[in-house]
Amino acid sequence: EVQLVESGGGAVQAGGSLRLSCEASGHIYSSLTMGWFRQAPDKEREAVASIDSLEPTYADFAKDRFIISKDNAKNVVYLQMNSLKPEDTARYYCAARHGTAPSPLDEDNYNNWGQGTQVTVSS
Repeated sequence: EVQLVESGGGAVQAGGSLRLSCEASGHIYSSLTMGWFRQAPDKEREAVASIDSLEPTYADFAKDRFIISKDNAKNVVYLQMNSLKPEDTARYYCAARHGTAPSPLDEDNYNNWGQGTQVTVSS
């Protein structure tokens, strides 16, 4: 089992930036694909971005404002969020799986999840 711990959430005004981090630990036996998902109140969870050992994948809304990166040596994934909007308010979850994901933005491809970190963007 892989444990995931997110950090870096908080409250920010529109136009601001936040950097989320997620550290993986536990039984890690191969390269991890790690992703970020988010869930706003009364909405379904949606993918934000994912990254494996090769390249990142972004949801359309995240392509121009968010950057995902990964420290493979430390098994830490980051999500740099810029130009934040009130509609970015959500709980952000880190997810991970061993190996590559057939569909990196499909949450069904992940079997390890963190508890989430809250991001609140005020107008």
